[in-house]
Amino acid sequence: MKLRKEFDSIGSVNVPDDKYWGASTQRSNKFFNIGKILVNISIIKSIAIIKRSAAIVHFNEKQMEKEITNSIVRASEEIIKGKLDENFPLKVWQTGSGTQTNMNVNEVIANRAIEMMGGKKGSKKPVHPNDHVNKSQSTNDVFPTAMHISVAQETINKLLPSLKSLEKELNKKSEEFKNIIKVGRTHLQDATPLSLGQEFSGYKVQLKKCIERIEYALKEIYYLAQGGTAVGTGINSKKGFDKKIVKEITKYTKIPFKPAQNKFAELAAHDSIVNFSGTLNTCAVTLMKISNDIRFLGSGPRAGYGELMLPENEPGSSIMPGKVNPTQCEAVTMVCAKVIGNHTGITLAGSHGHFELNVFKPMIAHNILQSIDLIADSTKNFAIYCVKGIKPNKKRIKEHLDNSLMLVTALAPHIGYDNAAKIAKKALKNDTTLKYEALETGLIKEEDYERLVDPRKMIYPS
Repeated sequence: MKLRKEFDSIGSVNVPDDKYWGASTQRSNKFFNIGKILVNISIIKSIAIIKRSAAIVHFNEKQMEKEITNSIVRASEEIIKGKLDENFPLKVWQTGSGTQTNMNVNEVIANRAIEMMGGKKGSKKPVHPNDHVNKSQSTNDVFPTAMHISVAQETINKLLPSLKSLEKELNKKSEEFKNIIKVGRTHLQDATPLSLGQEFSGYKVQLKKCIERIEYALKEIYYLAQGGTAVGTGINSKKGFDKKIVKEITKYTKIPFKPAQNKFAELAAHDSIVNFSGTLNTCAVTLMKISNDIRFLGSGPRAGYGELMLPENEPGSSIMPGKVNPTQCEAVTMVCAKVIGNHTGITLAGSHGHFELNVFKPMIAHNILQSIDLIADSTKNFAIYCVKGIKPNKKRIKEHLDNSLMLVTALAPHIGYDNAAKIAKKALKNDTTLKYEALETGLIKEEDYERLVDPRKMIYPS
């Protein structure tokens, strides 16, 4: 492998000549070789958006030459488009501010810009990774800004469309199943009837509220730390730089970002992301309930509830022929468990903002973006490969409904709670029907029984 020498304030270091990173990145590769998880490429691209925007602002303010600006912009856009992905080898577990990742992007942009201008990689001339690419910036405001940009983009472009797709399919099922009356269940025991459509309407509304919570929490994510530089004071930046760079970021991303009113809070704490993660945590709780309900209602085919017939996507067993499992439901529940775990990590990390800086930034970024990605992918699959194809097992639903002892609830207002309870207990003990035991009491006539104990009339207030 051909090597070149790059240098920093510590000294020189050998770097693979076919890569655009420099000394800082190379040192990080050695000293933070922890695990296998790389910094999310969304963070890398978001940092490139910041570098692009900063260069444009500096040019407009006559603080940077046109040729240098153009080369930085072009190199940044190559990163954003994914053309230089192999130049970002750093692991999540690094300095808590994300310094190595910021410098990784600075070095790649600088060296690529130098190359575009006919210079020599590693020379830092005519484009310097700190003096030009990182001008008016600090890792301490770049990384949290990148976190917010990434969260906003991934949420708007991927998460919300996936959740809305699932909500749409659940709503379709609530309409399709509205006339199918089934037994309700509370405490895992038989309860009064409802329609299958009503049951699915609950799922639909749960998900709708998740979407609303996420959209509301996203408003806090729109506020960016950029311009705070090292500790929030804005040292080494010009007055108004924060507003100008955020305006440029907004123009490029088409997302309504705003300068954070207090930069000290944005650098020292990540409450807005902790809050946003909380909405994802709630969403995971919702999805766990929905997917488990559908999994249980589809259990069987002969020894379970068997009220739903789930799509058969693949063979379910390597040893049991003909077995089909609720695999999409299982995938969702695993995702939910991971998201809940990620939120625990974010909560702990968010609580460790010491003085002017929170030093858990790379981990927070990793967890929140992973949660967004997992929820988006799993709900998209769940909507397409499970919910859309669900069919009711009307025969099994009727059998369960007809056998339910809790239909006796309809008699309670007419013969009293205690008498109704005696009828249910006798029917269970004697293995007879509610009707038989009710008529045996002499408390109600057959025509009144037929009129009152009608499941179709029991799913709404009288």
